[in-house]
Amino acid sequence: MYKSKILLWLFLCTLMSACSTAQYSTESSSEDSTASEAEYASTSKGAQSSSSMSSKTSASAAATQNRVQANERLGTKWGDDVSSHVTQIDLKRLSHSPVDESQIRYASKQFSGRSINSISLAAGKISFSIIDDRGRILPLYREGQNYYLSAQDGQSYQLRYSNSSNQTFEIVASVDGLDVLDGSKASRSNSGYVLRPFSSFAIEGFRKSNSSVASFTFSKPKDSYAAHSASGSIQNTGIIGTVVYELKAPKFYPAKNSNDAYAPAPNAFPADH
Repeated sequence: MYKSKILLWLFLCTLMSACSTAQYSTESSSEDSTASEAEYASTSKGAQSSSSMSSKTSASAAATQNRVQANERLGTKWGDDVSSHVTQIDLKRLSHSPVDESQIRYASKQFSGRSINSISLAAGKISFSIIDDRGRILPLYREGQNYYLSAQDGQSYQLRYSNSSNQTFEIVASVDGLDVLDGSKASRSNSGYVLRPFSSFAIEGFRKSNSSVASFTFSKPKDSYAAHSASGSIQNTGIIGTVVYELKAPKFYPAKNSNDAYAPAPNAFPADH
């Protein structure tokens, strides 16, 4: 009987010891798990913080890269006399407020940013690009909401606008703070060129008369038109501005050719019908 009690007592002690060990093991595992989760959360937040700091650093580096130093500045001078005929018409704006506008900073340097061929204006209805005198597109660089153009001294260029809509727009353009139509100090309220529906045109230079312009040619700021004009200032060299207004004009709808027949729309899953 005594032996039985001893065995029972030993059994109970062994059982309690096992339960205690199991409980300790479970608690230890739970603590390790909690510690691991906390460590993961800390690592995750650290990674996000690192990513955010990296993005800010990248943006700051791009902004620094796109700063124009004094020896990199350019302006636009009067180039060759180019034949360019215009006719004045009387159209009114739908609103005193422009539907869109943009500015391009240019200089003799390599800018940082995404390389693009054109700027989308008026909700994508107008495409604006810079081309050389051979009609080749000069690449632009976009960093945030800013646009840049890497230019070369002595290179001629044009401002090209294309309208893909049935609306009529007015393009008010400036170069180096001067209006391209009359050489006056640039203002959003100045008159501009009429961009008709489904059409394109290129502004080739500063207008001299109704039949000719002086081609835009990149130059040193001291040789620019702005530096030698009573309306201009050398401080405004290196920038091209565009403002877009919608004009009161009938919307254009291309005539449909009765001989044209539209093919039925293709079906991606013909077996299901």
